[in-house]
Amino acid sequence: MAILNKIRQRSLFLIIIIALALFSFVLADVFKNGGFDSSKQNRIATINGEDIDREDFSNKVEQQVRLQGPSGSTTRAVNAVWDQEVNRLVLEGQYEELGIQVGKDRISELLKNALQNDARFQDADGFFSEGKMQEFIATLRDSGNPSDYQSWVNYEQSLANNEKQNIYYNLIKAGLGATLKDGEVAYKLDGNSVDIQFVQVPYTTIPDDEIEVSKSEIESYINAHKEDFQTDATRGIRYVKFEEKPTLDDENALKASMMKLIGEQIVPNRATKVNDTLPGLDQATDIAAFISENSDIKYVDRFVFKNQIAAIVKDSIFPLEKGDIYGPYRDGRYMKLDRIVETRQMHDSIKSNHILLAYQGALRSQATRTKEDASALADSILKVVKRDKSKFASLAAEFSSDNSNKDKGGDLDYQNPNIYAPAFRDFIIDNNVGTLDIVETDFGFHIVEITDKKNLQKVLKIASVAKEVLPSDKTISDVYNTTQKFEIASASGDFGDIAQGSGYAVRPVNNIGTMDETLPGEGTQRNIIQWAFEEDSKVGDIKRFQVNDGYIVAQVTRKTKKGLQSSEDVSARVLPIIRNEKKAAKIKASLSGGTLDAIAQSQNQVVKTAGAINMANPTIAGAGNEPKVVGAAFGLKEGEVSEPIEGDKGVYVVKVTKITEAPVLENYGSYAAQQTQKARTGVNTKVIEALKEAAEIEDNRATFY
Repeated sequence: MAILNKIRQRSLFLIIIIALALFSFVLADVFKNGGFDSSKQNRIATINGEDIDREDFSNKVEQQVRLQGPSGSTTRAVNAVWDQEVNRLVLEGQYEELGIQVGKDRISELLKNALQNDARFQDADGFFSEGKMQEFIATLRDSGNPSDYQSWVNYEQSLANNEKQNIYYNLIKAGLGATLKDGEVAYKLDGNSVDIQFVQVPYTTIPDDEIEVSKSEIESYINAHKEDFQTDATRGIRYVKFEEKPTLDDENALKASMMKLIGEQIVPNRATKVNDTLPGLDQATDIAAFISENSDIKYVDRFVFKNQIAAIVKDSIFPLEKGDIYGPYRDGRYMKLDRIVETRQMHDSIKSNHILLAYQGALRSQATRTKEDASALADSILKVVKRDKSKFASLAAEFSSDNSNKDKGGDLDYQNPNIYAPAFRDFIIDNNVGTLDIVETDFGFHIVEITDKKNLQKVLKIASVAKEVLPSDKTISDVYNTTQKFEIASASGDFGDIAQGSGYAVRPVNNIGTMDETLPGEGTQRNIIQWAFEEDSKVGDIKRFQVNDGYIVAQVTRKTKKGLQSSEDVSARVLPIIRNEKKAAKIKASLSGGTLDAIAQSQNQVVKTAGAINMANPTIAGAGNEPKVVGAAFGLKEGEVSEPIEGDKGVYVVKVTKITEAPVLENYGSYAAQQTQKARTGVNTKVIEALKEAAEIEDNRATFY
């Protein structure tokens, strides 16, 4: 009681303390996010001092998502719009600096070129009409629908931007060229060649464990080559997947429930309040209705050959006869219960000809004739071909709506009959070779002639009740509990050890980028990646995520800031380089002898030869691609021996035995033109990448997406 009285006495004081604590918490969050500047909350990025508005960016992302269709994703759309916006802004800065503009007259020319074949903007003679275009624009402006007019304005702007871009890139390309001297150099690089003798002492002659490389040496190398070791911010995670997969008990329960479908079923009738007795699969007369009522997969009314039945059961099912029941059995994602509806003998390959007479409203039809006209025409053609079958081909070419074979006399070649529409299929199955008649399908009226049949064999018509095998509520609950236990245990212990001790597979993922959206094997998991990049997420943090088929428990294993990579991150890449440098020094120190033979003997190597080496393709037979060595060889005189050369694969000593110079040409213009074209190839991409690299870019995409 005394304690309660003291609390009551100081209640106002406590309220003030709590209020200040809450206020400081809010203030801390505000300052952490850049103070009270509300513009930061609506800014996707700042590029060279110009902001990209969040709302405008979001609208463009929505448009991009629609363009991508069902296979697209928000993240891919965000990245696509980002590239467009960055390109636009860095280029606009260049246009302004260079004074590149597109005036109204030029826009009019661009519109004329783009729209001259559009009938809406043509006069009575079929020529482009400026007046009609202006009338069209005025109608849009006064239509009362601002979005339509804005679409036109956007179209004009896109034409103007494309024109500015072309002018800019053409200016750059104009400054890229090659002189006749450049052409001569290129010609000689390709045409001049040398023959050499050489001794190669591979780096592998010195074991790696004999060469020590310190961490400080790796760091010194990185600092000396900073441009090669820049990185964006990345994250590393590892995770364990807990799948909600059906257990054996779930399968057995489903089998038991499906077994009840075989015989009569007692079903309560709410209307009469009396139980109804319904036929089971074994007695059902309306097979399609029964399957529709009880199966996850619709009934397919067709005969199947043995090779079309699931491999795991075909040898058991194929000997069955009409009315027999087989199953339940597991087939991929489904549990199936089969009834043999019918058996018969059928050819697996039937050759036929047809003339298709489509009509308005028929499937995939562009015909304008009525159904009645198509039927009457079919009757007329049938009478003609029955009198003289030799006319079938010419009539197919003249009348058939099937463009895939009308010029082949309507020949459909040998086909499995199941590929055809049901009525067409049944006709060619049930009738003999030589039969000629009319068949109606959803595509129209067919005049069909059966010309040959092959491979008569037994077929089955099977009705399958198929139920997807899904985890039960108990299984789902068990997976959740298992996931939760692992999450709790790994939060207070070692993630990897606990997973290994429980028999769970730990999957590591390294070098995840800020705007990545997928994890290998798991598809789109943007929320996990966003969490790994959150400011509050630390190395070692663990979190559980619900995914489509279960849960993922993830742990952050590495956080890399944008900038120079650490020695730990690049040691695997840098270590071999430094090691080979040290090996090269050691090999050089051990070389002795004044001739190639003596040098080779001192290193337990042999003198090798290589001919017709050129600078354009610096490859040495027996050694591979060695540009430094080839370059050094071209700097020697005939008969001269080089100093030791550090190559990619070892240390070389080279002797030039023959120099062959390409014949002198009167003019090197064609080679100069080739070099000009080569210099201009890909210039657009290279320029935009250079502009991006030089730009000041503040990217806040990950905050919003």
